[in-house]
Amino acid sequence: MIESIRASAAALQAHLPQQPAVGIVLGSGLGELAEQLEQPVAVPYGEVPGFAQSTAPGHAGRFVAGRLAGKPVLCMQGRLHFYEGHPMQAIAFPIRVMKELGVRTLILTNAAGGVNTSFSVGDLMVIEDHINFMGQNPLTGPNDEAVGPRFCDMTFAYTPALRQLAFQVAARQGVTLQKGVYLGYMGPSYETPAEIRAFRALGADAVGMSTVPEVIAASHCGLDVLAVSLITNMAAGIEKKKLSGEEVIEIANRRAQVLQGLISGVIAAL
Repeated sequence: MIESIRASAAALQAHLPQQPAVGIVLGSGLGELAEQLEQPVAVPYGEVPGFAQSTAPGHAGRFVAGRLAGKPVLCMQGRLHFYEGHPMQAIAFPIRVMKELGVRTLILTNAAGGVNTSFSVGDLMVIEDHINFMGQNPLTGPNDEAVGPRFCDMTFAYTPALRQLAFQVAARQGVTLQKGVYLGYMGPSYETPAEIRAFRALGADAVGMSTVPEVIAASHCGLDVLAVSLITNMAAGIEKKKLSGEEVIEIANRRAQVLQGLISGVIAAL
């Protein structure tokens, strides 16, 4: 495994202006942050050996490197999803490559459905923990000790110091942050109202179709993690209306600047 990671990292490194310190994964409708980078360099996933191509709506499917808030960063402008047919190992692979490139802090964003009925559409939620309801784990199969341990502790997968920093930055910016548990759902169908009621009983505050495999991979290879969900809709059955991908993208576009400001502020404070 480590040989494949190093080969992909070397190929990507040839395009990068400098070693990135922060990796950012941009979710549905949130790719605009990559356009804010200074001196950007874009590399489509298809040009990096070992990478799969993202097919999800609102995902450009490329790396963008540059500087944000004075720090060298590497953005994934769009991610890979399990529902696209990618194996879990393919979803974990870009996270491991970013670690090999020198990234030490990983910031993940996603569009999510609100399960907590006290949330509102447009809220930002700092993820404190997750529930893996995707049915698989990216660490299944042979383990390479050069990448991470066979049994990966998840107690502090969402780095407490980064969560605290996010709230400090949000307070300075006048941004209200929610906090809660994210439940990763396989998709691509949205959840049923009955499933949402069950997820709420399990302690979930938001639900989405990404992020969990990336966090597991990041914890496995020793990255610090901050993850923020943008609540783009209330989950099935709460508002008694049908859900649509178009609504998710619309709300994400509308609230993207607030999330971008938060992420930029956190990076500036690192």
